[in-house]
Amino acid sequence: MNNIIGGINGPIVTINGPTDLEMMEMVFVGNARLVGEVIRIDNNSTVIQVYEETSGLKPGEPIFPSGSPISVTLGPGILSNIFDGIENPLTDIAKASGSFIPRGLHPDSLDPKAEWDVTIKVKVGDFISGGDIYAVTPEKAIEHRIMVPPEMSGEVIEVMPDGKYTVNDKIIVIRDGNGESHELTLCHKWPIRIPRPVSKRLPLSKPLVTGQRVIDTLFPIAKGGAAAIPGGFGTGKTMTQHQLAKWCDADIIIYVGCGERGNEMTQALTEFGEITDPKSGKPLTDRTVLIANTSNMPVAAREASIYTGITIAEYYRDMGYHAAMMADSTSRWAEALREISGRLEEMPADEGFPAYLPSRLSEFYERAGYVESLNKNEGSISVIGAVSPQGADFSEPVTQNTKRFTRCFWALDKSLAYARHYPAINWNDSYSEYVGDLAPWYATNVGEDFMTCRGEIASLLAEETNLMEIVKLIGSDVLPDDQKLTIEIARVIRVGFLQQNAFHADDTFVSPEKQLKMMQVILYLYHRCSEIIATQVPISQIIALKLFDKLVQIKYDVPNNRLDMFDGYYTAIDEALASITVQEA
Repeated sequence: MNNIIGGINGPIVTINGPTDLEMMEMVFVGNARLVGEVIRIDNNSTVIQVYEETSGLKPGEPIFPSGSPISVTLGPGILSNIFDGIENPLTDIAKASGSFIPRGLHPDSLDPKAEWDVTIKVKVGDFISGGDIYAVTPEKAIEHRIMVPPEMSGEVIEVMPDGKYTVNDKIIVIRDGNGESHELTLCHKWPIRIPRPVSKRLPLSKPLVTGQRVIDTLFPIAKGGAAAIPGGFGTGKTMTQHQLAKWCDADIIIYVGCGERGNEMTQALTEFGEITDPKSGKPLTDRTVLIANTSNMPVAAREASIYTGITIAEYYRDMGYHAAMMADSTSRWAEALREISGRLEEMPADEGFPAYLPSRLSEFYERAGYVESLNKNEGSISVIGAVSPQGADFSEPVTQNTKRFTRCFWALDKSLAYARHYPAINWNDSYSEYVGDLAPWYATNVGEDFMTCRGEIASLLAEETNLMEIVKLIGSDVLPDDQKLTIEIARVIRVGFLQQNAFHADDTFVSPEKQLKMMQVILYLYHRCSEIIATQVPISQIIALKLFDKLVQIKYDVPNNRLDMFDGYYTAIDEALASITVQEA
């Protein structure tokens, strides 16, 4: 059949008449061989979504089938690399053509000349199936485990000796049940839109420790969970994700810049390279993959970048690692869906987004999870997606539909950001449904009263919010002293606990153990002051002791390796408050 271009509408290319192409097949469009994907077929036409700039294409140019769907190459060499939305290595492209990406240039995703020190884990006669590990090789900060492709199984009939190999060299040969032989190398391909299979899903019972107090204490996310960070322009979505990428206790970080500004990706590249990984002592980039599809790149590739990132995350999850994927921002991804849907003349839904927006979001977030892989290793993918609602309107479709499919919602507040309160997560609008699932872990690994302290901190913040409504109307002078105490201690919680300084060595990352001790000291002061106020001591005398200001500075005054210093605060509180009671007596 004649597969030739009949019409061009931006990234949408149409073939008139019947073709032999298949749905979701990858094709090469035009003489420049631009990468595309078949997204609609009927009796009279075939529609292709092109992932590169289509200017200069003309009707009549040929379209070449590939016989396979859009896939990524999975193997050693992914870590510390930076790819575009369809896994083209941007570093290699920059070397070949400079800072701007030319059309039709598709270098190998993984360096075909790099040699890897491979140790074989199977022998002739072994029967192996999908997911089984047949070789390992060191890759940056981890051990890269080479797995049998999920759909393949058979008897090992040939094994190469341990040694140095490239990603395309033969490592073993297996014979399947039909008697056919298959050579396995260090890499294989997997379609980005199809989730990699697992043995079973496991309960979400362990937190993804981020070192950010407002998250770990008030709104924790589980390993294998999904969280949304919605916020208007300038509220700190990208910086919050950078902090999580730097400090969370995941083994692998996948950072997808989807439609964001190029300077933000440059900042991520620069910062990640300068940070020393606390786990290995090596640069953080050694366990990071960056996928950059900036706002000036083709819009269709933006839609694919999310799937490329989650597929790479699934690959490392199947090895038995815990991966964290940062998607910044899913709103730009949804805008790409809207633009392509408009060019396809589909019926629009809310605010012009396609009617299938909710199902696409659910497909993406559902690929998060804590699982037992096919090789019986446990691994997880935690997905943290930023949402950029226009005008900070959380009622818009992307934010509302994202809330349906995530159990953790970190709402960023413009007024907090303008007040330089970071992370600007609003404690009244945010929530986490993982708290109950994670309570046993916190009780066992941090302290039995962690959840009790957390509950009391949250109650004090909620009470302060209610009291501030009264203060706005009639002023604070009319409040009784016990309510004035609530406002004072809530200020300590907000400024001394929830607010965090990313540029301070002891405050940029705080362990859950230190978070608990901070809460205990703050609540101890609250309870002691409550007792004294109950004896009719005016709160003005307590405020004059400067104890509240002293506790605000705990985050800076107590180093992370000197938690024993917290004991001195209890003594200081008791001595200061005792001086009041003595004077009153």
